[in-house]
Amino acid sequence: MTSTATTSTSLTPHQMWTRARGLLLAIAILIMAGIVMALVRSGTQHGHLDPRSADPNGSRAVAELLKQRGVTTRVVTTLDEATDATGPNTTLLVTTPDLLTGHQRSVLRGDMDTMRGRTVLVAAGTTSVGTLAPGVTTGRSAPVSTLAPECSLPAAQRAGDADLGGERYVTDAPGSDACYPSDGRATLLRIDEPTGGDTVLLGAPDILYNDRLDQQGNASLALQLLGSRPHLVWYLPSLSDPSAAQGGDNTDGNGASGDSGFLELIPSGWLWGTVQLAVAAVLAAVWRARRLGPLVTEQLPVAIRASETTEGRARLYRKSNALDRAATVLRTATRTRLAPLLGVPPREAHSPDVLLPAVSARLPSEGRDLRTLLFGPAPSDDAALILLADQLDALEREVRTS
Repeated sequence: MTSTATTSTSLTPHQMWTRARGLLLAIAILIMAGIVMALVRSGTQHGHLDPRSADPNGSRAVAELLKQRGVTTRVVTTLDEATDATGPNTTLLVTTPDLLTGHQRSVLRGDMDTMRGRTVLVAAGTTSVGTLAPGVTTGRSAPVSTLAPECSLPAAQRAGDADLGGERYVTDAPGSDACYPSDGRATLLRIDEPTGGDTVLLGAPDILYNDRLDQQGNASLALQLLGSRPHLVWYLPSLSDPSAAQGGDNTDGNGASGDSGFLELIPSGWLWGTVQLAVAAVLAAVWRARRLGPLVTEQLPVAIRASETTEGRARLYRKSNALDRAATVLRTATRTRLAPLLGVPPREAHSPDVLLPAVSARLPSEGRDLRTLLFGPAPSDDAALILLADQLDALEREVRTS
């Protein structure tokens, strides 16, 4: 008793895993690296505008100068720490107000109304200005450049020219100082608070950077803005702050949504890197893609029985439900074999005007539709395909024996 070995073109789970594990590993590494970087950047790592950082974009230099003048600097990363540390004798510096949620901004605004100290908001945009600085509107941001004070604020007058720009502000609040204008809008705006104290909107953080503190009047302006009170609370908003999950309303004062989407939380460098990798993958696929060319015959390394080839091709046709293709192959093969038996030239074997008269001349045509049999439409199902194969085989036998 012999058993017939079955063949399949489907990949086994092990083969699929073997082929895909390299790509899956690369994707996993990329995702894990992104998560680690996001956690590190949102945590306590010294870096951008951090008074403990000596990096070019850190702010350790201004913190040291303030320390020499008797100003204490306390770094906080949560809203609760920031509000607990503020008071009439403190300056609260918020480095990235737009990172705060709607709930956090509301709580911070309430604290600003009661602290009677100074609040400095760095690069506050439309998302946060509506809540933290009511009555102030923002305009299109401007590039950072050396600007003149053009206002009566003593701190700006003493500092002179400074590197400012970024967000630009306009307000009608009485007693406000609009300084360092760019195209008619202030890049430094000081507003008196009704309950005491004041709020300073700084359009760009450049005067606080280590590498720009010694340029223009940046150091003088930074020290005067941050050193007007004996205590400085340096608030670095963090994504891990528990207060960020409270409230649920994350809209600005104008009703616009301030939620940071997933893509906004990913560093821009990673987004551009991902795009570049995708483009490189497409180019590599195009470069390595199989290019169709003329068929080349070659000697097979092993002998394959014709029945196995036929069975394999039939299974492929059945798997793809290619009834039309299978019927075309059967009819084409039958016409090719009938042509020499009927004396029809090979080049005319597939012409119904030549082949059908030759078949009718050899066999009686009563009760059969030779045109439909040899040149008809594709069968509708497997049973019709089997019937077509039987009829073609019977026709060829009749021609051979006639």
